[in-house]
Amino acid sequence: MDKLIIEGGARLKGEVVVSGSKNSVLPIMAATLLTDQPCIIKGVPNLRDTNTMLKILRSLGKVAEFDKGTVSIISTKHANFIADYKLVSTMRASFCVLGPILAKLKKAKVSLPGGCVIGLRPVDLHLKGLVALGADISIDSGYVIAKANKLKGHHLYLGGGYGSSVLATDNIIMAATLAQGKTVIEAAACEPEVVDLAEFLIKMGAKIKGHGTPIVEIEGVKHLHGAEHAIIPDRIEAGTLMIASLITKGDVLIKNVLFQHLGAVIDKLQEAGAYIIKPDSAVHVRCKKKLQPINVTTLPYPGFPTDMQAQIMSLMTITRGISVITEKIYPDRFMHVAELNRMGAHIQREGPHAIVEGIKQLSGAPVMASDLRASASLVLAGLVARGQTLVSRIYHLERGYDNLDEKLRQLGAKIWREKE
Repeated sequence: MDKLIIEGGARLKGEVVVSGSKNSVLPIMAATLLTDQPCIIKGVPNLRDTNTMLKILRSLGKVAEFDKGTVSIISTKHANFIADYKLVSTMRASFCVLGPILAKLKKAKVSLPGGCVIGLRPVDLHLKGLVALGADISIDSGYVIAKANKLKGHHLYLGGGYGSSVLATDNIIMAATLAQGKTVIEAAACEPEVVDLAEFLIKMGAKIKGHGTPIVEIEGVKHLHGAEHAIIPDRIEAGTLMIASLITKGDVLIKNVLFQHLGAVIDKLQEAGAYIIKPDSAVHVRCKKKLQPINVTTLPYPGFPTDMQAQIMSLMTITRGISVITEKIYPDRFMHVAELNRMGAHIQREGPHAIVEGIKQLSGAPVMASDLRASASLVLAGLVARGQTLVSRIYHLERGYDNLDEKLRQLGAKIWREKE
């Protein structure tokens, strides 16, 4: 197991390329379970999570190969309906195989999911949606067991206590593509990653309308065929690199970016004092003046993403004044607060709010990554901390960032790996 060592103080400068979206590629890989024909997915990031999904697909009877950013998936004659605990328990997104397995094979046995410890994230909306489509569902020994001779289209509401669910929307859209009749999902997630999945399914022959809006309509078809698709850029990686430029008072051109996916992030960073220009498929980020404290509230897309909450908190720790960060998606997603405070930050949590009193400089310290985005926030803090920061448990970082340390190093960061 590796740890990251960061020598703070280097100003980032240069160009960097964003990888394909983690939150897009995982359900798209799962969607290949809906067809027996070959599928090719391009722009795939090299992550722990994508490699876990490859193993899950292989365990379900697919031949899945990954080479130079391209995943090729073909079927065998031995389709399996059981997604094993050892794989699914390591990654929450793997639960989105439930819908396609059930739709294709009429039965599915999928372990309840694992992943980052960022608070309670139940699967009730997934199950509610599949039951509405006619599935018979039970839970036994940590597995969801679903059966349906024929899924049937239904008009359903998929909103939850904290808004829409991306993965539940993904699961129900995939299941509905092979259901009999028309399915209408109200309170569907509008994230770009849901749109990317729908575009892939349409290439496979699915009939979907309204994706990217709160009401999605799916007209079921009898069969789906193979398709080729390129993954959208990862907007969370892009946002993280934008903050890396700002927190170091750098000057960075970030390529392979769809800035229309980053509206809320760009708005808040500009409010803080960032100078951002948007050439084609890129963003150029630098400080034009002293940064100012801001208030941020996470919301479903197109609001400020919860996956950027920890990173912008790191930026506010060295922005003089008081900032308030409110988490409305996962109210317990504050595992990074204690670790940032170990580095000298002044952060006080009040329920779903984090009150950040910015200071002049952080101090390097040994810190521990608790989840994917928390690990990114600690790396960002380490870039500007005085002395050395040691980040342990970076396997969390590797779940969602494709060689982030290497990309930062090419921009001038003093960051390297050592064995724990």
